Amino acid sequence: MEYIITTEQLTKKYKNFVSVNNVSLHIRKGSIYGFLGPNGAGKSTTMKMLLGLTAPTKGSFAIDGRHFPEDRIDILKEVGSFIESPSFYANLTGRENLDIIRRILGLPETSVDDALELVGLEEFGGRLAKKYSLGMKQRLGLAGALLGRPPVLILDEPTNGLDPSGIHEIRNLVKSLPDLYDCTIMISSHMLSEIELMADDIGILNHGNLLFEGSLEDLRHSAGKAESTNLEDVFLTMVEQDNTSRKQRAKL
Repeated sequence: MEYIITTEQLTKKYKNFVSVNNVSLHIRKGSIYGFLGPNGAGKSTTMKMLLGLTAPTKGSFAIDGRHFPEDRIDILKEVGSFIESPSFYANLTGRENLDIIRRILGLPETSVDDALELVGLEEFGGRLAKKYSLGMKQRLGLAGALLGRPPVLILDEPTNGLDPSGIHEIRNLVKSLPDLYDCTIMISSHMLSEIELMADDIGILNHGNLLFEGSLEDLRHSAGKAESTNLEDVFLTMVEQDNTSRKQRAKL
């Protein structure tokens, strides 16, 4: 099995607080990997380490055969990212905003129209960013991540703040990307029903520890649940069991 992202005992500490604790991930090439966990579990911190935005305290990772930190620049060229809410220049058009990113990355001019087409904004590229709806801004953020069609996408809460229609649009877009071009997607979301509909594999983080990694079917089996049980129920059961176990250990 070919993995495009691997981490080995990835750890991030802030003084006496451990945000990410010895996490070893294995993300298959061409898959959509749902990265789940409660608030404060360490999901965003893990993603930021993979993007070189914060340095690991311990451990290592590799993306597409390149290792951090020695191949940091080459890794960043391979990865498109969307972390939390994207920011834009309000008085520039969507196309002009993307063109700034394109020039920084040294990509051809055609990559802007290609990214707009991928996210369905080709008709609105000339509209000022301040006149975009929230859903359109999220799409524009995804277009920025898709510039140059990078082989790896890291998306942190891309449906955050959207109404049901916008969530549906983003889900269908993300789900279609591996077929549109050969890419691998790591995506975090609190919308577990959406992850259930799009992810091939699941990773669950709680208090910085990786509780589970594998297919949804394996997850249900691991939690002792029936095949018809939805992801939210399985997730909550696993997290509650871990929290209970942590409390019991703390009393000893």
